[in-house]
Amino acid sequence: RWRALGSVLLQMARTQKNKATAHHLGLLKARLAKLRRELITPKGGGGGGPGEGFDVAKTGDARIGFVGFPSVGKSTLLSNLAGVYSEVAAYEFTTLTTVPGVIRYKGAKIQLLDLPGIIEGAKDGKGRGRQVIAVARTCNLILIVLDVLKPLGHKKIIENELEGFGIRLNSKPPNIGFKKKDKGGINLTATCPQSELDTETVKSILAEYKIHNADVTLRSDATADDLIDVVEGNRVYIPCIYVLNKIDQISIEELDIIYKVPHCVPISAHHRWNFDDLLEKIWDYLKLVRIYTKPKGQLPDYTSPVVLPYCKTTVEDFCMKIHKNLIKDFKYALVWGSSVKHNPQKVGKDHTLEDEDVIQIVKK
Repeated sequence: RWRALGSVLLQMARTQKNKATAHHLGLLKARLAKLRRELITPKGGGGGGPGEGFDVAKTGDARIGFVGFPSVGKSTLLSNLAGVYSEVAAYEFTTLTTVPGVIRYKGAKIQLLDLPGIIEGAKDGKGRGRQVIAVARTCNLILIVLDVLKPLGHKKIIENELEGFGIRLNSKPPNIGFKKKDKGGINLTATCPQSELDTETVKSILAEYKIHNADVTLRSDATADDLIDVVEGNRVYIPCIYVLNKIDQISIEELDIIYKVPHCVPISAHHRWNFDDLLEKIWDYLKLVRIYTKPKGQLPDYTSPVVLPYCKTTVEDFCMKIHKNLIKDFKYALVWGSSVKHNPQKVGKDHTLEDEDVIQIVKK
Protein backbone atom coordinates (compact mmCIF):
# COMPACT_ATOMS: atom_id res chain seq x y z
CA ARG A 1 0.00 0.00 0.00
CA TRP A 2 2.84 2.38 0.79
CA ARG A 3 4.30 1.69 -2.65
CA ALA A 4 0.88 2.24 -4.27
CA LEU A 5 0.49 5.52 -2.37
CA GLY A 6 3.91 6.71 -3.56
CA SER A 7 3.16 5.80 -7.17
CA VAL A 8 -0.21 7.64 -7.12
CA LEU A 9 1.45 10.78 -5.67
CA LEU A 10 4.17 10.56 -8.33
CA GLN A 11 1.59 10.26 -11.13
CA MET A 12 -0.32 13.27 -9.75
CA ALA A 13 2.86 15.34 -9.63
CA ARG A 14 3.70 14.42 -13.24
CA THR A 15 0.22 15.11 -14.63
CA GLN A 16 -0.28 18.59 -16.06
CA LYS A 17 -3.43 20.34 -14.89
CA ASN A 18 -5.77 21.17 -17.76
CA LYS A 19 -9.24 20.33 -19.10
CA ALA A 20 -8.00 17.22 -20.92
CA THR A 21 -6.44 15.65 -17.82
CA ALA A 22 -9.22 16.63 -15.34
CA HIS A 23 -10.91 13.21 -15.27
CA HIS A 24 -7.55 11.40 -14.99
CA LEU A 25 -6.59 13.61 -12.00
CA GLY A 26 -10.02 12.98 -10.45
CA LEU A 27 -9.42 9.24 -10.73
CA LEU A 28 -5.97 9.55 -9.10
CA LYS A 29 -7.42 11.67 -6.26
CA ALA A 30 -10.08 9.02 -5.61
CA ARG A 31 -7.40 6.29 -5.60
CA LEU A 32 -5.32 8.35 -3.16
CA ALA A 33 -8.28 8.89 -0.80
CA LYS A 34 -9.02 5.14 -0.81
CA LEU A 35 -5.41 4.17 -0.09
CA ARG A 36 -5.16 6.69 2.74
CA ARG A 37 -8.35 5.34 4.30
CA GLU A 38 -6.97 1.79 4.14
CA LEU A 39 -3.73 2.91 5.79
CA ILE A 40 -5.62 4.70 8.56
CA THR A 41 -7.99 1.82 9.33
CA PRO A 42 -5.93 -1.37 9.02
CA LYS A 43 -7.83 -4.44 7.87
CA GLY A 44 -8.40 -7.38 10.21
CA GLY A 45 -9.13 -7.41 13.93
CA GLY A 46 -6.72 -8.11 16.75
CA GLY A 47 -3.78 -5.94 17.56
CA GLY A 48 -3.47 -3.53 20.44
CA GLY A 49 -6.08 -1.07 21.64
CA PRO A 50 -6.13 2.61 20.76
CA GLY A 51 -3.18 3.30 23.05
CA GLU A 52 -3.00 4.41 26.67
CA GLY A 53 -4.57 7.75 27.48
CA PHE A 54 -6.29 8.26 24.13
CA ASP A 55 -9.75 7.10 25.15
CA VAL A 56 -10.72 10.21 27.11
CA ALA A 57 -14.40 10.15 28.06
CA LYS A 58 -16.39 13.06 26.67
CA THR A 59 -17.70 15.25 29.47
CA GLY A 60 -19.29 18.67 29.66
CA ASP A 61 -21.08 20.59 26.93
CA ALA A 62 -18.28 20.81 24.37
CA ARG A 63 -14.82 19.41 23.70
CA ILE A 64 -11.85 21.43 22.42
CA GLY A 65 -8.68 19.80 21.13
CA PHE A 66 -5.31 21.59 21.28
CA VAL A 67 -3.21 20.51 18.32
CA GLY A 68 0.30 21.69 17.53
CA PHE A 69 3.94 20.91 17.04
CA PRO A 70 6.03 19.95 20.08
CA SER A 71 7.14 22.86 22.30
CA VAL A 72 4.75 25.53 20.98
CA GLY A 73 3.23 26.05 24.44
CA LYS A 74 0.10 23.88 24.32
CA SER A 75 0.60 22.47 27.82
CA THR A 76 1.35 25.92 29.29
CA LEU A 77 -1.79 27.33 27.65
CA LEU A 78 -3.91 24.44 28.95
CA SER A 79 -2.57 24.61 32.51
CA ASN A 80 -2.99 28.41 32.63
CA LEU A 81 -6.51 28.21 31.16
CA ALA A 82 -7.80 25.34 33.24
CA GLY A 83 -5.43 25.22 36.17
CA VAL A 84 -4.93 21.58 35.21
CA TYR A 85 -1.43 20.39 35.69
CA SER A 86 -0.24 19.00 32.40
CA GLU A 87 3.44 18.08 32.70
CA VAL A 88 5.31 21.10 31.34
CA ALA A 89 9.00 21.02 30.50
CA ALA A 90 11.35 22.85 28.17
CA TYR A 91 12.09 19.86 25.96
CA GLU A 92 10.09 18.39 23.10
CA PHE A 93 7.40 15.71 23.39
CA THR A 94 6.61 16.14 27.09
CA THR A 95 2.92 15.34 26.62
CA LEU A 96 2.59 11.74 25.48
CA THR A 97 -1.06 11.13 26.29
CA THR A 98 -4.14 13.33 26.05
CA VAL A 99 -4.54 15.38 29.22
CA PRO A 100 -8.09 16.52 29.94
CA GLY A 101 -8.97 19.74 31.71
CA VAL A 102 -12.31 21.48 32.20
CA ILE A 103 -13.16 25.19 32.22
CA ARG A 104 -16.46 26.86 33.03
CA TYR A 105 -17.29 29.75 30.75
CA LYS A 106 -20.62 31.60 30.54
CA GLY A 107 -22.27 28.73 32.40
CA ALA A 108 -21.00 26.03 30.01
CA LYS A 109 -18.64 23.24 30.97
CA ILE A 110 -15.96 22.96 28.27
CA GLN A 111 -13.51 20.06 28.14
CA LEU A 112 -9.98 20.91 26.99
CA LEU A 113 -7.74 18.20 25.56
CA ASP A 114 -4.03 18.71 25.16
CA LEU A 115 -3.32 16.35 22.27
CA PRO A 116 0.31 15.23 22.05
CA GLY A 117 2.42 17.05 19.45
CA ILE A 118 1.39 16.04 15.97
CA ILE A 119 4.38 15.46 13.76
CA GLU A 120 4.50 15.50 10.00
CA GLY A 121 3.38 12.17 8.60
CA ALA A 122 0.92 11.35 11.40
CA LYS A 123 -1.84 10.63 8.89
CA ASP A 124 0.39 7.96 7.35
CA GLY A 125 0.71 6.20 10.71
CA LYS A 126 3.93 7.82 11.93
CA GLY A 127 4.53 8.67 15.59
CA ARG A 128 1.41 8.38 17.72
CA GLY A 129 -0.38 10.69 15.35
CA ARG A 130 -3.07 8.19 14.39
CA GLN A 131 -4.56 7.99 17.89
CA VAL A 132 -4.17 11.75 18.37
CA ILE A 133 -6.14 12.59 15.24
CA ALA A 134 -8.78 9.98 16.11
CA VAL A 135 -9.46 12.01 19.27
CA ALA A 136 -9.27 15.28 17.29
CA ARG A 137 -12.17 14.00 15.12
CA THR A 138 -14.46 13.93 18.19
CA CYS A 139 -13.83 17.60 19.11
CA ASN A 140 -16.36 20.42 18.62
CA LEU A 141 -13.53 22.91 18.03
CA ILE A 142 -9.85 22.56 17.24
CA LEU A 143 -7.24 25.05 18.43
CA ILE A 144 -4.10 24.86 16.31
CA VAL A 145 -1.37 26.31 18.53
CA LEU A 146 1.50 27.85 16.56
CA ASP A 147 4.76 29.48 17.61
CA VAL A 148 4.67 33.06 16.33
CA LEU A 149 8.44 32.98 15.71
CA LYS A 150 8.46 29.82 13.64
CA PRO A 151 7.12 30.28 10.10
CA LEU A 152 3.50 29.57 9.36
CA GLY A 153 4.76 26.54 7.43
CA HIS A 154 3.81 24.64 10.61
CA LYS A 155 0.21 25.69 10.00
CA LYS A 156 0.24 24.17 6.50
CA ILE A 157 1.75 20.88 7.73
CA ILE A 158 -0.84 20.45 10.52
CA GLU A 159 -3.69 21.34 8.15
CA ASN A 160 -2.47 18.70 5.69
CA GLU A 161 -2.29 16.13 8.49
CA LEU A 162 -5.86 16.84 9.61
CA GLU A 163 -7.13 16.97 6.01
CA GLY A 164 -5.56 13.57 5.31
CA PHE A 165 -7.51 12.18 8.24
CA GLY A 166 -10.84 13.42 6.92
CA ILE A 167 -11.05 16.52 9.14
CA ARG A 168 -12.19 19.63 7.25
CA LEU A 169 -11.43 22.90 9.03
CA ASN A 170 -13.71 25.96 8.94
CA SER A 171 -15.69 24.60 6.00
CA LYS A 172 -19.18 23.30 5.37
CA PRO A 173 -20.05 19.92 3.79
CA PRO A 174 -20.12 20.12 -0.04
CA ASN A 175 -23.56 20.85 -1.49
CA ILE A 176 -23.74 17.58 -3.43
CA GLY A 177 -26.61 15.10 -3.52
CA PHE A 178 -25.44 11.49 -3.83
CA LYS A 179 -27.66 8.41 -3.88
CA LYS A 180 -26.63 4.89 -4.89
CA LYS A 181 -29.08 2.84 -7.02
CA ASP A 182 -29.40 -0.76 -8.21
CA LYS A 183 -29.56 0.09 -11.91
CA GLY A 184 -29.80 2.96 -14.38
CA GLY A 185 -26.17 4.04 -14.63
CA ILE A 186 -24.77 7.38 -13.43
CA ASN A 187 -27.22 10.30 -13.67
CA LEU A 188 -25.50 13.66 -13.25
CA THR A 189 -27.54 16.83 -12.64
CA ALA A 190 -25.90 20.23 -12.14
CA THR A 191 -27.99 23.18 -10.95
CA CYS A 192 -25.20 25.66 -11.73
CA PRO A 193 -22.21 25.83 -14.16
CA GLN A 194 -19.30 23.49 -13.27
CA SER A 195 -15.67 24.44 -13.80
CA GLU A 196 -14.11 21.08 -12.90
CA LEU A 197 -16.61 18.21 -12.86
CA ASP A 198 -18.23 16.77 -15.98
CA THR A 199 -20.00 13.44 -16.57
CA GLU A 200 -16.78 11.67 -17.59
CA THR A 201 -14.86 12.83 -14.50
CA VAL A 202 -17.73 11.90 -12.15
CA LYS A 203 -18.01 8.45 -13.76
CA SER A 204 -14.27 7.78 -13.48
CA ILE A 205 -14.22 8.82 -9.77
CA LEU A 206 -17.24 6.64 -8.94
CA ALA A 207 -15.81 3.72 -10.97
CA GLU A 208 -12.78 3.77 -8.64
CA TYR A 209 -15.25 3.06 -5.79
CA LYS A 210 -16.94 0.35 -7.94
CA ILE A 211 -20.12 2.49 -8.11
CA HIS A 212 -21.78 2.27 -11.53
CA ASN A 213 -25.36 3.26 -10.66
CA ALA A 214 -26.06 6.49 -8.78
CA ASP A 215 -27.82 9.85 -8.87
CA VAL A 216 -25.43 12.79 -8.39
CA THR A 217 -26.72 16.36 -7.98
CA LEU A 218 -24.19 19.21 -7.97
CA ARG A 219 -25.79 22.24 -6.30
CA SER A 220 -22.63 24.37 -6.28
CA ASP A 221 -19.44 24.61 -8.35
CA ALA A 222 -17.84 21.44 -6.95
CA THR A 223 -14.34 19.98 -7.23
CA ALA A 224 -13.21 16.36 -7.54
CA ASP A 225 -12.16 16.52 -3.86
CA ASP A 226 -15.69 17.59 -2.86
CA LEU A 227 -17.22 14.62 -4.66
CA ILE A 228 -14.67 12.22 -3.08
CA ASP A 229 -15.53 13.62 0.38
CA VAL A 230 -19.23 12.92 -0.20
CA VAL A 231 -18.60 9.38 -1.52
CA GLU A 232 -16.19 8.52 1.33
CA GLY A 233 -18.86 9.82 3.73
CA ASN A 234 -16.60 9.79 6.81
CA ARG A 235 -15.53 13.43 6.80
CA VAL A 236 -16.02 15.66 9.84
CA TYR A 237 -16.41 19.44 9.54
CA ILE A 238 -14.92 21.20 12.57
CA PRO A 239 -14.42 24.92 13.26
CA CYS A 240 -10.82 25.88 14.00
CA ILE A 241 -8.97 28.79 15.65
CA TYR A 242 -5.26 29.41 15.07
CA VAL A 243 -3.65 30.43 18.35
CA LEU A 244 -0.37 32.26 17.78
CA ASN A 245 1.62 31.92 20.98
CA LYS A 246 4.70 33.77 22.32
CA ILE A 247 3.62 37.29 21.20
CA ASP A 248 5.82 38.69 23.99
CA GLN A 249 8.73 38.08 21.59
CA ILE A 250 7.49 40.20 18.64
CA SER A 251 6.96 43.92 17.90
CA ILE A 252 3.66 45.85 17.97
CA GLU A 253 3.82 46.29 14.16
CA GLU A 254 4.07 42.52 13.65
CA LEU A 255 1.18 42.03 16.07
CA ASP A 256 -1.02 44.38 14.00
CA ILE A 257 -0.36 42.24 10.90
CA ILE A 258 -1.23 39.00 12.79
CA TYR A 259 -4.55 40.46 13.93
CA LYS A 260 -5.64 40.72 10.27
CA VAL A 261 -5.24 36.95 9.67
CA PRO A 262 -8.68 35.22 9.65
CA HIS A 263 -9.55 32.70 12.43
CA CYS A 264 -6.46 33.85 14.34
CA VAL A 265 -5.88 34.90 17.98
CA PRO A 266 -2.43 36.06 19.18
CA ILE A 267 -1.66 35.23 22.83
CA SER A 268 1.14 34.70 25.32
CA ALA A 269 0.40 31.51 27.27
CA HIS A 270 3.29 32.17 29.67
CA HIS A 271 2.22 35.75 30.56
CA ARG A 272 -1.53 34.97 30.19
CA TRP A 273 -1.96 37.78 27.67
CA ASN A 274 -5.13 38.09 25.57
CA PHE A 275 -6.94 35.11 27.18
CA ASP A 276 -10.20 37.13 27.26
CA ASP A 277 -10.11 37.53 23.49
CA LEU A 278 -9.33 33.82 23.04
CA LEU A 279 -12.21 32.69 25.29
CA GLU A 280 -14.63 35.05 23.54
CA LYS A 281 -13.62 33.65 20.13
CA ILE A 282 -13.91 30.06 21.44
CA TRP A 283 -17.46 30.88 22.57
CA ASP A 284 -18.35 32.37 19.15
CA TYR A 285 -17.00 29.33 17.27
CA LEU A 286 -18.67 26.73 19.55
CA LYS A 287 -22.10 28.34 18.93
CA LEU A 288 -23.54 26.94 22.16
CA VAL A 289 -27.09 27.85 23.20
CA ARG A 290 -27.88 28.43 26.90
CA ILE A 291 -31.40 27.72 28.14
CA TYR A 292 -32.45 28.74 31.66
CA THR A 293 -35.03 26.69 33.55
CA LYS A 294 -37.94 28.12 35.53
CA PRO A 295 -39.74 25.93 38.08
CA LYS A 296 -43.46 26.78 38.48
CA GLY A 297 -44.05 29.78 40.74
CA GLN A 298 -40.31 30.48 41.14
CA LEU A 299 -37.75 32.79 39.54
CA PRO A 300 -35.60 31.42 36.67
CA ASP A 301 -32.32 29.76 37.66
CA TYR A 302 -29.65 31.86 35.93
CA THR A 303 -26.72 30.08 37.62
CA SER A 304 -26.70 26.75 35.76
CA PRO A 305 -28.11 26.86 32.22
CA VAL A 306 -28.84 23.75 30.17
CA VAL A 307 -26.37 24.05 27.27
CA LEU A 308 -27.31 22.72 23.83
CA PRO A 309 -25.29 22.52 20.57
CA TYR A 310 -26.55 25.04 17.98
CA CYS A 311 -27.86 22.28 15.65
CA LYS A 312 -30.05 20.68 18.36
CA THR A 313 -32.06 23.42 20.04
CA THR A 314 -35.71 22.31 19.91
CA VAL A 315 -37.79 21.91 23.07
CA GLU A 316 -37.57 18.13 22.50
CA ASP A 317 -33.73 18.33 22.41
CA PHE A 318 -33.87 20.30 25.67
CA CYS A 319 -36.05 17.63 27.32
CA MET A 320 -33.78 14.81 26.07
CA LYS A 321 -30.73 16.59 27.52
CA ILE A 322 -32.35 16.61 30.98
CA HIS A 323 -33.93 13.12 30.91
CA LYS A 324 -35.47 10.96 28.20
CA ASN A 325 -38.60 10.33 30.32
CA LEU A 326 -39.38 14.05 30.37
CA ILE A 327 -40.61 13.95 26.75
CA LYS A 328 -43.07 11.11 27.57
CA ASP A 329 -44.89 13.27 30.15
CA PHE A 330 -44.56 16.48 28.09
CA LYS A 331 -47.78 18.50 27.61
CA TYR A 332 -46.47 21.91 26.52
CA ALA A 333 -43.78 24.45 27.44
CA LEU A 334 -43.89 28.13 28.38
CA VAL A 335 -41.02 30.12 26.85
CA TRP A 336 -39.72 33.62 27.55
CA GLY A 337 -37.03 35.12 25.28
CA SER A 338 -36.04 36.00 21.72
CA SER A 339 -37.46 32.84 20.10
CA VAL A 340 -41.07 33.75 20.90
CA LYS A 341 -43.35 36.63 19.81
CA HIS A 342 -44.82 37.30 23.28
CA ASN A 343 -43.70 36.41 26.82
CA PRO A 344 -44.51 33.81 27.92
CA GLN A 345 -45.63 31.86 24.85
CA LYS A 346 -47.12 28.36 24.90
CA VAL A 347 -45.10 26.11 22.54
CA GLY A 348 -44.90 22.48 21.48
CA LYS A 349 -41.91 20.15 21.44
CA ASP A 350 -40.84 21.20 17.89
CA HIS A 351 -40.30 24.87 18.84
CA THR A 352 -36.70 26.05 18.28
CA LEU A 353 -35.11 27.79 21.26
CA GLU A 354 -32.54 30.60 21.12
CA ASP A 355 -29.62 31.58 23.36
CA GLU A 356 -30.67 32.69 26.88
CA ASP A 357 -34.34 31.72 26.53
CA VAL A 358 -36.18 30.79 29.74
CA ILE A 359 -38.35 27.65 29.70
CA GLN A 360 -40.93 26.06 31.96
CA ILE A 361 -42.10 22.52 31.14
CA VAL A 362 -45.73 21.64 31.87
CA LYS A 363 -46.35 17.88 32.27
CA LYS A 364 -49.51 15.95 31.43
